[in-house]
Amino acid sequence: MNAWLHFARGPLFQAALAFMLLGLARLFALTLWEAGRTYHRAGDKSIPTRQVLRATLRWLVPAGRLRNRWPYSLTTLVFHVGAILVPLFLAGHIALWERGVGLSWPALPNAVATVLTLAVVAAAAAVVVLRAGSRASRPLSRFQDYALPVLIAVLFSAGFLVMHPAWSPVPAKATLLVHVLTGDLLIFLVPLTKLSHMILLPLTQLVSELAWHFPPDAGRRVAVALGKENEPI
Repeated sequence: MNAWLHFARGPLFQAALAFMLLGLARLFALTLWEAGRTYHRAGDKSIPTRQVLRATLRWLVPAGRLRNRWPYSLTTLVFHVGAILVPLFLAGHIALWERGVGLSWPALPNAVATVLTLAVVAAAAAVVVLRAGSRASRPLSRFQDYALPVLIAVLFSAGFLVMHPAWSPVPAKATLLVHVLTGDLLIFLVPLTKLSHMILLPLTQLVSELAWHFPPDAGRRVAVALGKENEPI
């Protein structure tokens, strides 16, 4: 068990992290390259920068969308917030980074991390149920839309049991191995799945706006055809 833990926390984690960083850098570079090509070929090169920034901020802080399908929107908001904050600001994770590369930053209080961990597990289960039960979402859902929340729920559940070993029905080292292996798998999957939106999301609105301007006058004609020429994009 110790040898497996050493491998999962050492070489396997390093390989997964390197793959993720290189994969995300490739996706980011390709997105910027294609955005530049589209801008160069666009007939209308007047990009409303403020509008793009506002749209991006609305996606990053989706308070306004909570009114639309609020159970699903609120659940996914809690899911994303917890899934980002806990791995980055858990005291145990920060201690590993400090021991490995000498980097350290403020940590969440353990009580807050525990609440967020349980919230992510509950939200992940709710996301799967709500997506499967929605007539609008179900036909558009792919395997990863169900598998990723389940994997994240396993990761956070194992992490919770690592933090509270008295609650674990299995030995502590086995729980830690499940937690580390699941984390390594998710890190590896980031550039291959929808998890990549963590780095690409800020570019989404820019790419959409550029596409709206290509070919020349296409955006206005589409808006007129839909009867929405006076509405914002």
